[in-house]
Amino acid sequence: MSRGYTAAIGIEVHVQLKTRSKIFCACSTEFGARPNSQVCPVCLGLPGVLPVLNKRAVDLAIKAALALNCKIASRCQFARKNYFYPDLPKGFQITQYELPLATEGYITVELPGESGQTVSKRVRIRRLHLEEDAGKSLHNEQINQEGTSLVDYNRCGVPLIEIVSEPDMETPEEARLYLLKLKAIMQYCQISDCNMQEGSLRCDANVSIRDENGRLGERTEIKNLNSFRFLKRALQYEIDRHIKVIEAGGRVQQATYGFNAATGRTFLMRSKEQEHDYRYFPEPDLVFLQVDEDWVREVRQTIPELPDARLERLCSQYGLPRYDAAVLTSSFELADYFEECASLFADAKAVSNWVMGSVLHAVKERNIPLRQCAVTPERLAELLGLVKDGKISGKVAKQVFERVLETGKGPAEIVAEEGLSTVTDEEALSQIIRQLAEQRQDLVAKVRKGNLNVLGFFVGQTLKKTNGLADPKVVNRLVRQIILGEDKR
Repeated sequence: MSRGYTAAIGIEVHVQLKTRSKIFCACSTEFGARPNSQVCPVCLGLPGVLPVLNKRAVDLAIKAALALNCKIASRCQFARKNYFYPDLPKGFQITQYELPLATEGYITVELPGESGQTVSKRVRIRRLHLEEDAGKSLHNEQINQEGTSLVDYNRCGVPLIEIVSEPDMETPEEARLYLLKLKAIMQYCQISDCNMQEGSLRCDANVSIRDENGRLGERTEIKNLNSFRFLKRALQYEIDRHIKVIEAGGRVQQATYGFNAATGRTFLMRSKEQEHDYRYFPEPDLVFLQVDEDWVREVRQTIPELPDARLERLCSQYGLPRYDAAVLTSSFELADYFEECASLFADAKAVSNWVMGSVLHAVKERNIPLRQCAVTPERLAELLGLVKDGKISGKVAKQVFERVLETGKGPAEIVAEEGLSTVTDEEALSQIIRQLAEQRQDLVAKVRKGNLNVLGFFVGQTLKKTNGLADPKVVNRLVRQIILGEDKR
């Protein structure tokens, strides 16, 4: 950031908990159902109904808080957050306010440093609390009816946790990496599927600018960011906007903004509400939630190996660079894939290179889950084994990888069917090199005068004539023997 300014960025993340029913009733949380088909008097807030807290939701919230190094409150309380909007049928949202479930947590984010090294930064978490989701409004472009808005209440009452960070991030990239790490932790613990396209993970970003004298300006909030790329773009635009306002002698007004991905700009939605605008008060239909040590201990036992611990283990157990381990542990599925393949093929660094390169590229290009990739860990290990044994070259291995993706067949089967095995007949290769030498006596003369770079021509042409199937090491050795007069016929 230029001209002596620094940003202070905080993120509020809403994570949908992986439960079959809603937080205060038995309605299903399944995504994609017919609009308004998964509702009942409780989640619609009809008169005379009483909410009943879903224990599974509390278990998952405690698990999330422990994974984020939070302090669990022994006594917490639900409250009513009052505001009027079409997708909120009760006119209030049940959430936690003065007495949240957890506070004072943190996660560690790996930031890129110098010379390919990574730097660890701790981002503090202010609070984590339980709440219910609101419904969903569908407007013109979503329903193809000009001037019409509809409301789907299926999401009302879906259990959420809200995770509020301190404003410890200074750049949009730090914010993106923080959200990625948070998502990984939630997925490792099976707390949520974190599907941003389905709304299982949503975030709001708060940003303010500190000038060269350390004075912090007003903050603005960017609502409903549903992708990592949009988060980074929206923050960068808003930071630049703040600086322009300040340098023009103006003052940033506290407000809530949306982000238009098509234009790359934020737009004003409304002036920022203050806490008193929501008229919080204790939820009269719910008693205090008591969380004793036995409950916390029981939940703690269900927490698996988390990304930070797995990263350290991959470095020590497999000798991987920290950068590789950070990429591989960004997703538990990716880490599992790597470890399964590394258990079948001993060169862990080679496995890491292929997983981070060809495998990730394949699933991203095809937009498929890793578990649906035709190149399974077993097939990747088989492919690497063929290279190690000299049966195919590294270049051919790339071709075989693509053919496995296309056909679903095994690497060895493809190599046999398509005749892709490495050419190892040294007499046949020598004959090709001698023919080339006879055709290009001028180049042979240059080599024998000391210009060894010209040897590359004969190596390249030999590989070309064998369709890239010759072993480059063998070809290099034979070229030197024949062209340099070391031919031992």
